[in-house]
Amino acid sequence: MKKERILVTGGTGYIGSHTVVELINAGYEVVIIDNLSNSNRDVLKGIHAITGVTPDFVEADCTDLAALTKLFETYPDIKGIINFAASKAVGESMQKPILYYRNNLNTLMNLLDLMPRFGVKGIVFSSSCTVYGEPDVNPVTEEAPIKKATSPYGNTKQISEEIITDVINAGAPFKSVLLRYFNPVGAHPSAEIGELPNGVPQNLIPYLTQTAIGIRKELSVFGNDYDTPDGSCIRDFINVVDLAKAHVIAVERMLNDKCETPVEIFNLGTGVGLSVLELIASFERATGVKVPHKIVGRRPGDIEKVWANPKRANEVLGWKAETPIDDTMRSAWKWQQRLRERGIM
Repeated sequence: MKKERILVTGGTGYIGSHTVVELINAGYEVVIIDNLSNSNRDVLKGIHAITGVTPDFVEADCTDLAALTKLFETYPDIKGIINFAASKAVGESMQKPILYYRNNLNTLMNLLDLMPRFGVKGIVFSSSCTVYGEPDVNPVTEEAPIKKATSPYGNTKQISEEIITDVINAGAPFKSVLLRYFNPVGAHPSAEIGELPNGVPQNLIPYLTQTAIGIRKELSVFGNDYDTPDGSCIRDFINVVDLAKAHVIAVERMLNDKCETPVEIFNLGTGVGLSVLELIASFERATGVKVPHKIVGRRPGDIEKVWANPKRANEVLGWKAETPIDDTMRSAWKWQQRLRERGIM
């Protein structure tokens, strides 16, 4: 029997597409809305290849309230939302702050506006460890203080969390689960979907794999003078499929009235910090392919080191990141090779 209908905004994007696969596998009906600004319609074919299902797709911008309203009128049975519709690159946000504030905040406010009108029970929000800024202590728990954001991107995540909390505290008739991701990497093991940004990648792994296959000359490592064992930044790199599965658990939690509070917060990470140079070494070890790279200056907005304490998600959600980093790197490389086979990259 099919479960409830879930709206996935930004559902042809990287994390969105992997989450759509896991929702379909769990029996949910899915409708995607995406403006394709950083993704491709062909992702729907990849989702179908994995699941045997092509989800309903609406090409529209979530900042367009009229288009979003029409979607809800077309699908009045939407019971939950997972919101991935956001610009997501720290470096780009330093250069284009207005784009980030307009896109990320207006999208969220439009959704929150429409949820009570159409009887939506809850929204899972795609948040980020950037809300912790430069943390005082690692690993980071959900009780860590919210620090001043180091980038407009991070600030949009902080403000979005505040907006959701304020709206629910003001009496909105729905719940929210805020998932604070650390650093999603890798691709679906089938190599049918993965990370494929439009243009020059803003994120580490697609740039790394494009360098390894010869599309890019070399990978820039931003800084080797941080207070870390090898001088490069440390992050908590989490497999994207592991991450996607947490969203399905969060949706079920909301729809089955299992939330302990109207707004719940969970860190999603492995609990292990890896430096950028260690990640490059993992890729080379897992694939046998060398990655040309050079050390350059620090990048504005980057945090020195941050990794998760995922205990709360492990215990309360019953979720755990399970994929070893070398397996994740192999999946990213397999995806890049598949793109080459298709003549895409």
